[in-house]
Amino acid sequence: MAYIDDSQNISTHAREARVEDYLALLKPRVMSLVVFTALVGMVVAPVGVHPFVGLIAIFCIAVGAGASGALNMWYEADIDAVMSRTANRPIPGGRMVRDDALVFGIVLAAFSVGLLGLATNWVAAGLLAFTIFFYAVIYTVWLKRATPQNIVIGGAAGAFPPMVGWAAMTGQISLDAMALFLIIFLWTPPHFWALALYKKSDYAAAGIPMMPNVAGERSTQNQIVVYSVLLTLVAFTPVLTGLVGWFYAVPATILGLGFSVLAVRLRMAEGAEMRRRARTLFVYSLYYLFILFLALLADVGIIRWFGAV
Repeated sequence: MAYIDDSQNISTHAREARVEDYLALLKPRVMSLVVFTALVGMVVAPVGVHPFVGLIAIFCIAVGAGASGALNMWYEADIDAVMSRTANRPIPGGRMVRDDALVFGIVLAAFSVGLLGLATNWVAAGLLAFTIFFYAVIYTVWLKRATPQNIVIGGAAGAFPPMVGWAAMTGQISLDAMALFLIIFLWTPPHFWALALYKKSDYAAAGIPMMPNVAGERSTQNQIVVYSVLLTLVAFTPVLTGLVGWFYAVPATILGLGFSVLAVRLRMAEGAEMRRRARTLFVYSLYYLFILFLALLADVGIIRWFGAV
């Protein structure tokens, strides 16, 4: 396609990148959510967190997330150039040579994994390495352009951070850590499919087989409802494992009901109203995950400080 050649020309003749361009490669918005969920995984783990070790672990996870972002932008420079929300990224924007992003991502990946292994344990380091590989290779290179299930399977990459944080503190993976993974895993499809519904034309122009473009809007709306209900139910898994109590269960109930209601309202809409409601659900999903994990953090803190409640 013509846009691939255009992006290659841009990256070949790019001017010298600035510091802010390298920072943009790290996908700071995505990184902030990764860091937060990883931090929650660390803090709720049933061991004390040494401040210095915890700081290094969070730093490594953040750098690893940044490495994934850089490798993703290196590989997707062609499709980034034709999507409105990504056209101004460093490579398609003509501010960075494409291969510089590749080298930058590889160096960051090796550094973050090695330092995390030395500072904490190699279980956490191995999980971080697998997370980077999963996002950069399994999702970005293979799944994203091959199947409308790209987000469902690829969502695992964004669900690993709390497990990495947990493993960094404990050296193992438990049912509690897997429960945190499952919450984010089920949150990812309705989150990104809502985005895909109101950015459908962007994905069509880029040739990405997102669910609305392949299966249609109605099928996507139906699946968003199903995943939203599953998410609402699975969000109670940490309660069942005994990790948290009612202080988490109450907001989890309210947030889950809100998510499901918005999903059902989206299912009932068409045309411009459907796109408006899809955007509303997308924004809500960001607050949902943040507040849910904040409630998880608060609940564990209350139990540790004041005993079981």
